[in-house]
Amino acid sequence: MGRLKYSITPEKKERSSRAMGTEHHISPKHALEVCSAIRGMKAEVAKEYLEDVIAKKRPVPFKRHNKKVPHRHGLVGWDAGRYPQKAARAVLSVLINATSNAEYKGLDPAEMKISHVSTKQGRTLRGWMPRAMGRATPKDTETVSIEMILTEVS
Repeated sequence: MGRLKYSITPEKKERSSRAMGTEHHISPKHALEVCSAIRGMKAEVAKEYLEDVIAKKRPVPFKRHNKKVPHRHGLVGWDAGRYPQKAARAVLSVLINATSNAEYKGLDPAEMKISHVSTKQGRTLRGWMPRAMGRATPKDTETVSIEMILTEVS
């Protein structure tokens, strides 16, 4: 795999931190919905939100990929939602990494806001599922890379 680059550079580089998680074995659609749900939140609020999603206490609104997605109570301004635990765990690990990078730079993680979070398509891991009479069906695993930039709110 080649080296991935960030899609944007922050305006105030010294007042921001960033992190990237590469090739997570999660659903690209779930990752997109989780990232769009936490975009713009403060880091501590987003961490609590993702922990609640993992514990199935708060749903993630599915705004784009919502065909045949059931309604969940607790969603404000939207009806369709799910609890994508695996994707929330992956995004939480990237968030924890970004806040650790902020601490290392001497910034206060409590005052950091998620200014940019996005997903990219990673490698597709090719696989085969054996079938009857000597045949096989392709069974591919998609991977997702997540990038996150936190900026200090002033």
